[in-house]
Amino acid sequence: MKKYKVSLISYLNSRPFLYGLENSPVRDEIEIKLDIPSKTATKMVSDSADVGLIPVGALTDLKDYQIVSDYCIGAVGAVRTVVLASDVPLEEVETILLDYQSRSSVLLTRVLAYYFWKKQFRWENTSGSFEKKSIFGKKAAVVIGDRVFKVEKKHPYIYDLSSEWMKFTGLPFVFAVWVTQKQLPARFLDLLNQAVAFGVESVPEVEKAERLNYPGVDIFEYFTKNISYLLDEQKKAGMNHFLNLAREMKSKNG
Repeated sequence: MKKYKVSLISYLNSRPFLYGLENSPVRDEIEIKLDIPSKTATKMVSDSADVGLIPVGALTDLKDYQIVSDYCIGAVGAVRTVVLASDVPLEEVETILLDYQSRSSVLLTRVLAYYFWKKQFRWENTSGSFEKKSIFGKKAAVVIGDRVFKVEKKHPYIYDLSSEWMKFTGLPFVFAVWVTQKQLPARFLDLLNQAVAFGVESVPEVEKAERLNYPGVDIFEYFTKNISYLLDEQKKAGMNHFLNLAREMKSKNG
């Protein structure tokens, strides 16, 4: 039997998806590879994944893609694990470090800076464990994923980027969606979507399995209050608005 290559984001927020994929009939038909968000996008572009949970910010890199699931990584308001961390208020920040693991959140920060905060910054790329030593003075950083649980305790100013988007637009934000660039069998895609749905329905079981890995973090609240998994019409509207603004910003700035 042919096995389809599935590229999945490795963060806590996608653990329900992983649980669903590993505990559903589709398991026998897939090979799962866990990656940071920027790599899931690269794998789709290089054709080394058949289907993946892809950052919305990377969709402009893809040709003829299809969104193949009713579920996503999204948020209606605060998402908690996508932040701008700083030692000074936003109006005093001069430089923003861009998380190398991110695509959507980096682009979201640029969109917010251009359209909402209306402030110019110096932008710097990052690598390694930049979030442990490089945030100081007037140098802030975009930090995403599980590392935020530690970063949020170290710095006095934590700007939740999904909350900032909601303030700006009144819309939810979508960070990643299930995408393929191939003509995959409808039967397989249906099984995939059913597995993802089962994972979302199994949040209590996922929380129990992960609890000891995240001491001091209310994982159940994170899964149910911060992350919003259903790709509904409001999230689609937020996603399309974001992509339109990103394209407009790029055309204006070359």
